[in-house]
Amino acid sequence: MSWSCSNYLCLSSSSSSSSSLISSHELTRVNSCNLSCEYKEQRRKDPINIVAYNGLKPPSYKLDKPQKRKNHALKKPNNISAYYSLKPPSYKFDALEPYMSKRTLEVHWGEHHRAYVDTLNKYLSKNDVLYGYTMDELLKVTYNNGNPLPEFNVAAQVWNHDFFWESMQPGGGNLPILGLMEQIEKDFGSFANFRQDFIESAMSLFGSGWVWLVLKRNEKRLAIATTTNAVTPLVWDDIPLLSLDMWEHAYYRDYKNDRVKYANVFMDHLVSWNAVLGRMARAQAFVNLGEPKIPVA
Repeated sequence: MSWSCSNYLCLSSSSSSSSSLISSHELTRVNSCNLSCEYKEQRRKDPINIVAYNGLKPPSYKLDKPQKRKNHALKKPNNISAYYSLKPPSYKFDALEPYMSKRTLEVHWGEHHRAYVDTLNKYLSKNDVLYGYTMDELLKVTYNNGNPLPEFNVAAQVWNHDFFWESMQPGGGNLPILGLMEQIEKDFGSFANFRQDFIESAMSLFGSGWVWLVLKRNEKRLAIATTTNAVTPLVWDDIPLLSLDMWEHAYYRDYKNDRVKYANVFMDHLVSWNAVLGRMARAQAFVNLGEPKIPVA
């Protein structure tokens, strides 16, 4: 162990030792040598209780001397009470009115989304194997090559809802901007074609599920995908850019059974093309679409 001579404080737990602060300009070569020798001698006598620091407090714990580095691998602490938190939308609950009501947000986020997070944390508290995964990793592992583990559905719904809230914004809708519009026109022929295909996909979805605009890695193009229940395109290695929640609790309070109106209102007044543009720009770090290039601010 090397000893630096710049403002270090030598501490020892021995009652006979005292603390002294030594500035770098006060240390001569002889003093530095003496200090190093004294430190080595003290360390030989009491290797556990001597520390050196530069304005930091000594740790409040001690590692066992024979403990190997491999034992420092990530382990689940005994007092963990939550693994994933419930992330609120970036806007107030009434900010999407009249197109999505405050009450819908309160129930959808505050009850359904919260229940998914709570259930996921209960699952993970009983499963050491899954501790420490990022959410994306957790989804792919628990999807289990199409044979989902019990944790998958709630984990996917947590991820899907976080993504859905970020897919909307107050004053949303209108048209995509910059290179995103060019890419949509390139892959769908026109924005009108894309809009029609997206809404038709939402109407053709049987039961509960999601509609997505994704970037397909291998084909290097945009596409519309639908998934049932909690499945997310991440498990197919597609990159999601936009999502529409077609579970009944997402729209029934505001639109009853009129799913066509719900999908049209989402596209005309709620979708955040700013969010989609940002996701597209990040996706191009993994997929080279060539021209048109999407500028990054």
